Amino acid sequence: MRRRSVLTGVSALALMGPVAARAAMPRFIETTPFGPDTVRQMAEDLSKSDYVPRDEVPAEWRDLTYDEYRKIWFDTRNAVWSEVDLPFEMDLFHPGLYFPRAVEIDVVRAGTSNRLAFDFDLFDKTDDAPDLPVNETMGYSGLRLRHQFEGDSNHREFAVFQGASYFRAIGAEQSYGLSARGLALRTGDPDGEEFPDFIQFWVQEPAPGDPDIVVHALMDSPSSTGAFRFRITPGTACEMHVDCTLYPRVDLDHAGIAPLTSMFLYDQTNRPRFPDFRPAIHDSDGLLVWNGAGEMLWRPLANPVALQVSSFVDENPRGFGLMQRARKLSDFADLEAHYHERPSLWIEPEGDWGQGVVRLVEIPSDQEIYDNIVAYWRPKDPLAAGQEHRFAYRMLWSDERTRVAPPRRTNVARVLNTHMGLSFNRDAWLVAIDFDAHPVLDALTELYGAINGATVFIGARVDTTPGVLQRNPETGGTRLAFQFDPGDQDAVELRAQIFVDGAAVTEVWLYRWTRS
Repeated sequence: MRRRSVLTGVSALALMGPVAARAAMPRFIETTPFGPDTVRQMAEDLSKSDYVPRDEVPAEWRDLTYDEYRKIWFDTRNAVWSEVDLPFEMDLFHPGLYFPRAVEIDVVRAGTSNRLAFDFDLFDKTDDAPDLPVNETMGYSGLRLRHQFEGDSNHREFAVFQGASYFRAIGAEQSYGLSARGLALRTGDPDGEEFPDFIQFWVQEPAPGDPDIVVHALMDSPSSTGAFRFRITPGTACEMHVDCTLYPRVDLDHAGIAPLTSMFLYDQTNRPRFPDFRPAIHDSDGLLVWNGAGEMLWRPLANPVALQVSSFVDENPRGFGLMQRARKLSDFADLEAHYHERPSLWIEPEGDWGQGVVRLVEIPSDQEIYDNIVAYWRPKDPLAAGQEHRFAYRMLWSDERTRVAPPRRTNVARVLNTHMGLSFNRDAWLVAIDFDAHPVLDALTELYGAINGATVFIGARVDTTPGVLQRNPETGGTRLAFQFDPGDQDAVELRAQIFVDGAAVTEVWLYRWTRS
């Protein structure tokens, strides 16, 4: 955390005086001017000096055990704007344990930035919670935003910013799942990954009736600084418009823009490896890409036995995201985790992003507590040091069945599920891909249980059988089944798609089979 030795502007008492009737606001300890370019200028200035890690909080906070950390929690009755008739409230998280370095949090009001003091009285705790040293300049570990949805009497949370440059959000009827980050650096590289930090937040105080709230963030790391602006609109889906400006200290030859982080342990494709009563465990089950050529690519996620990286070359992608398409409780049989209510997250670039790849990194994992999936846009050319690099994009935390579903081609059927296992004779692998209903496929005739009139494309550098198309009475769509023989190969890239009269009627199904 950056320390300031002199408080500028008016005192906390003077700040609180004229607004005491408006809110039980946590105390301010300094105020400074704030404008549209304030954070960008700070990021640019910071990039011109050597990286200096922020101070850590006192050892008593850092050494908290997991149980001790949980004995202290924010009292939502003390939320920022809790006594104002606003649709938004903001909670604060205390530092310690996994968050050894705190962040500064400011409230922006009428062109001024007002830094929040660390106030232990905002928190509640159990009787046996440890005694801890308190310093009003210590800062917090992050923030949580809550919104009063139509018809509700209370505010419900919809977004959290906490830890490194991580943040996550949910729609009104969803449970938390995957996360996003401000920037990913060298993900999956042999020399290790670098994790930039958001070191300061500015939250603009909303006005009555505002449908959205704006959060600014300053990022710092050994390789780059950055300025971020998030305009966040809660609702059935949570929508974010992100403006990201990066100032590299060194040439960034492996930068991940709009990175997404999720968990995939198993589903029908690798179920035998996990002796668990639940049929599947994952926050996301596939990567969806709408590429610049207009194709919809669906890549089911995998939990490999060794790190694997997939790159989908593109130019000016229309969008990409990690999706959760399994939406029934019975898909998971988990009454507590509610995996079927986890959000999908769609990234829609604004403006031209040029050439690059959508990159998918899949990390071996043996427990559902670990995030092991990362997806992001990697520009083809390095981001040069000493220059400004700007990216804008829209994020939609939603699912594909709501009225605010991510944009997509509507003339191709979605992949609903992928099943995989040994064939009846145990001498090859059988793949069964379930596609959603599609009017063109629905209109085709059947003969002896097989659909006629469609062309099946199956791509693989191994022997495959011709594809068989059948109706799936449960899904109401079409199932494509085929076999492939990997021989002595340890990895096989597969591609499948259905055409009618030369036109694609399904997404492109992609999969990397690996020997386990």
